[in-house]
Amino acid sequence: MPRGANHKLKLIYLMKILLEKTDEAHPMTLKQIAEELAGYGIAAERKSLYADFEALRVYGLDIICEKRGRSVCYYIGARDFEVAELKLLVDAVQSSRFITEKKSRELIRKLEGFVSSYEGKGLHRQVRVQGRVKTMNESIYYNVDKLHQAIGDNVQIQFQYFQWNVDKKMELRREGACYRISPWELIWADEKYYLMGYDGQAGMMKHFRVDKMLNIRLLEEMREGRSVFEKMDMASYSQRRFGMFGGSEQTVKLRCENAYAGVIIDRFGKDVNMRKADGEHFEVNVEVAVSSRFFGWVFALGGGVRIVEPKVVVEQMKGELSKQREMYEEQTK
Repeated sequence: MPRGANHKLKLIYLMKILLEKTDEAHPMTLKQIAEELAGYGIAAERKSLYADFEALRVYGLDIICEKRGRSVCYYIGARDFEVAELKLLVDAVQSSRFITEKKSRELIRKLEGFVSSYEGKGLHRQVRVQGRVKTMNESIYYNVDKLHQAIGDNVQIQFQYFQWNVDKKMELRREGACYRISPWELIWADEKYYLMGYDGQAGMMKHFRVDKMLNIRLLEEMREGRSVFEKMDMASYSQRRFGMFGGSEQTVKLRCENAYAGVIIDRFGKDVNMRKADGEHFEVNVEVAVSSRFFGWVFALGGGVRIVEPKVVVEQMKGELSKQREMYEEQTK
């Protein structure tokens, strides 16, 4: 390559070298920087590099100049993201069940580009996505984008909905017939994305797992159900549902051991009214969608939380426990 053929790209390559190959622990001397530029076919003199550094500083790069021993070195100081911030983002990507393993790796590789290659290796060592329960529907990212577009455009959508069968294959609900919904809001609950939408045919709001939606298509018809949606308290909607399972919404009184105060606050928020029952217990009234998942949550607390009222819910809980007991008794016969 003729000398100076890439000279017009000198600033771009210099910025690339500094961003990718320097940090506080890995500074570079002018000689090392010039050698890196030579690898791109660019000749760089000492005086010209001083001017280039100043131009990049004006552009916004935090180029630090320090004397290390007998050498004067350069490196990138402040960046758009600190390493600690990127580690938080990496952890979020890894732990998000709605992000597939393939997409997790792709996103983490992109996050590594915000730090030097040395610091990027530190992020890469944190990757532990293999074997985690992750979604198997790669199209969820495009689903979310389409749903945001539909909400922004104020239009209805059409889609198919599926469930997994015992053969680990997608099985379309309604024998493949399309759902027609007015999308109003996306909810993040129990490590999953849900769409809250109005079903005009049923005349009610419903929610759908976004990772189980297929072939989403935006329609020309305007959304319905605005008045219904505006009356809803979306902040508490997912709070009242366990695993976003439906069920009749009722006010339930719980009697809890004092040690479970944190559990109640984590589930229902700090605004929940907890009243002392005695020295060892408190009582709380909460709005919940009564379902098998709710009963399972209470049971999993091992007696530290007990349903007190209403009587009908107490009886339902007894029925659930009896069914479980009978199932295991039959198994031992």
